[in-house]
Amino acid sequence: MPDYDLFHLSLILGAGFLAGFINTIAGGGTMLTFPALVLLGLPVDVANATNRVGVFLQGSVGAYGYYRKGRMDSKAIIPSLLPVLIGSLVGSLLASYLPNTVLKPTLLICMALMAITMLLNPASLIRSVDAEVLSPRSSGKAMIALFLAGLYGGFAQAGVGFILLAAYGGVLGYDLVRANALKVVITVSLTVIALIIFISRGQIYWLPGLILAFGGMAGAWLSVNFATRVDQSILKWIVFVMVVVTCLAAWLQE
Repeated sequence: MPDYDLFHLSLILGAGFLAGFINTIAGGGTMLTFPALVLLGLPVDVANATNRVGVFLQGSVGAYGYYRKGRMDSKAIIPSLLPVLIGSLVGSLLASYLPNTVLKPTLLICMALMAITMLLNPASLIRSVDAEVLSPRSSGKAMIALFLAGLYGGFAQAGVGFILLAAYGGVLGYDLVRANALKVVITVSLTVIALIIFISRGQIYWLPGLILAFGGMAGAWLSVNFATRVDQSILKWIVFVMVVVTCLAAWLQE
């Protein structure tokens, strides 16, 4: 059973806050929350499932924040959902039914490969505010990237924001703020599928999940206000640093 003492719950709250801020502006926050849940004493599959409570609620706050600031391109949401949700369903089923002896190394390998890929080509995320923007339906490459984002997000979550930023920024031409807005709302959508599967399988521990979510919502709210005020070049470097940190954390994770 998990150790629900004050220290560990405070650790979960702090990890959730940092993850909420990081995920809303870049990605890789699960590198903080997943190890924190494991440290609490949750099995790997339960930690992977419980983490989605925080992802869903912090993402909902972030999506509303971007919408309120007028940075959400709502027209791109519906065309993105089909490939993302199909991928999320497949990925969540794999994560739910794979044994822990397979799940843990697979999660770590996925985290590392995603971080390395983004590290080798950070320019794929950099577009100007006035760049031409394409619809997801007009790009087969974007549809494939969105399916892979759903597949990976349903399975592992950690680093899925980098795939979505690559799809919206690198392929479709969105600047980082608008790409982040779409990334957040699509992450919420694919997390719904994962949550339904994990809840039905009884793999979520609600107390640490909700504490994680509370911290994440606070972090996401602050992150939106920051992201919509700073220069794009600052956001670019934040994303780059998070890719590096995510890569290192994946390799160092036991």
